[in-house]
Amino acid sequence: MGSVLKIILQRLALGLLTLLIVSVVIFTAVNLLPGDFAESILGQGATPAAVASIRADLGLDQPPVTRYFQWLGGVLQGDLGTSFAQANFASFTGTDSGATTVAQTIAPRFANTMFLAMVTATIAVPLSIFLGILAALYRNTVFDRATNIFTLSSISSPEFFLAYILILFLAVLNPIFPSLSNIFEGMSFSERLEKSMLPALTLTLVVTAHMMRMTRAAIINLLASPYIEMARLKGLSPMRVIVKHALPNALAPIINVIALNLAYLITGVVVVEVVFVYPGIGQLFVDSVKIRDIPIVQACCLIFATAFILLNLTADIMSLLSNPRLRHPK
Repeated sequence: MGSVLKIILQRLALGLLTLLIVSVVIFTAVNLLPGDFAESILGQGATPAAVASIRADLGLDQPPVTRYFQWLGGVLQGDLGTSFAQANFASFTGTDSGATTVAQTIAPRFANTMFLAMVTATIAVPLSIFLGILAALYRNTVFDRATNIFTLSSISSPEFFLAYILILFLAVLNPIFPSLSNIFEGMSFSERLEKSMLPALTLTLVVTAHMMRMTRAAIINLLASPYIEMARLKGLSPMRVIVKHALPNALAPIINVIALNLAYLITGVVVVEVVFVYPGIGQLFVDSVKIRDIPIVQACCLIFATAFILLNLTADIMSLLSNPRLRHPK
């Protein structure tokens, strides 16, 4: 058990180091974006004095290194900063009310994205494992080939293309689900679920192929093992052999690919949220990039990176705990 804890602590330390490096990359990349918040707000006719005044108010006139360490120090204390757009609005109106901090702005959007990710995962994970088991059970049959063709076609298509196809068939020609996900606070769970269904189905088509093919490959690799042959000789049905004997031993690679795809459901939803006008963190990220609202862009990128790193660490730890060979390396 001590060796397992040591490996987990090493993974966590590596994750923190990776996140620190990513924070430097995020800050540098965001500050290299063309354009300037003050200029985008004031327009092309703004005087240099007005631009300089807004930049000074927002701290943009300070050196990049100073701004980075101020931002990093705030993040470590749980302060993601203040939205440039809302701070500028408050200064013009002379009011201090409303959600002006980045955390307050992002929180409801992040909750919406997490809801969409959970709905998608609830559909995609069981479906992928089920299809993977059936494809392994009936490998090299018409079902296996048809499943592979369908999933590979869906993953090879751009997300916006799949989204518009689903809108055409499930919202226009057959009005089953609404084409726009105009979610707002106070909606019932059933209404929220209905409006989230089309983006969830789009993401399901994107992530199912990876998980299904990994499940199929992992199970097929184990079917030639001696203990599988013994289970067959005992007269167990093919489905029971796969579910009871092969699947538990194939969990490590399956958990890895599931965790990676769950990370995608949080970090890769930008295009889908924009198409369906879904009020999530991806839509907020795009809107903030347009107006150069640097604190929100940096916070969104940091959240994406943190989610991806945490889910990768979770995959590593789960694989470690589910595979004795990884817990006791030679």
